[in-house]
Amino acid sequence: MPGVAHFVTPFTYDSLESLHAAVNGLLPREIRVREISPTCPEFHARFSTKSKIYHYKIYNHAIMDPFQCQYAYHSVYKLNPEVMREAALHFVGKHDFSSFANASHNDRSPNPVKEIFRFDVVEMGHMLQLEVDGTGFLFRQVRNMVALLLQIGREALPPDIIPEILAARDRRALARYALSAPPHGLCLMSINYDTELLKPPAGSPAISFGRIHTVSKCKLPFY
Repeated sequence: MPGVAHFVTPFTYDSLESLHAAVNGLLPREIRVREISPTCPEFHARFSTKSKIYHYKIYNHAIMDPFQCQYAYHSVYKLNPEVMREAALHFVGKHDFSSFANASHNDRSPNPVKEIFRFDVVEMGHMLQLEVDGTGFLFRQVRNMVALLLQIGREALPPDIIPEILAARDRRALARYALSAPPHGLCLMSINYDTELLKPPAGSPAISFGRIHTVSKCKLPFY
C-alpha cells in the first residue's frame, strides 16, 4: 500500500541518500521508503491532496482462495455485479457523506461534503474489484459504502436506497442496514497532489530514490 508522509528538520541536508538509507535501515522489512524529496513548507501529506483512489477486493466464491485471504473480503453469497454498478452510480458526484462516516478522534470537524469522480465494479473471475476515485474520504467512508453495496449485491436491498441514506446525513441511517466492511480488502492505490506544492525549493538537495548496488555479472561456461 503506497503512502506519503512529511516531516520538518531543524537543518538542511547536502544529500538525502544517507538519510534515505538510515530510515530504511530502521524500518521493518515490510515497510520501505522509495523516495525522499524536499518540498515547500506549505506542503502537508494529508491536507494537500487533490484526490485519492481506493480499491476494495471481494472474492465471490463458495471457497476462498488461500492466496487472497489477507487481501480480499470473502463473500460466500452470490453477488450481482450489475445491481452493484447501478447502485455505485448514486455515490458519484458531490454529496454530504455524513451517513457513511464513523466518528474519529483525529478529525477536527471534517467537511462531510466530498466529490466522487467514479465508482466502478470490475469483474476479474471470482474477484470483484470496487474502484473509487474522489477528492477525499471521511473516516471509514469507503468501507461503509462497500458494506452497503454488498447488501445490494446480495439483492437484500434495492440500489435506490443509497440516495435515501445520503439524504439522512446520519450514520444511524446506514447502521440499520449494514456495518463496515472489514479492512483487509481495502487498499489505497494512489494519491494526487497539487504539483506546485511538490516542486523542491531552490537550492534543495536532489531527490533520493535509494542507493542502487550494482552486482557484477560473472560469465559462466556452458556445457
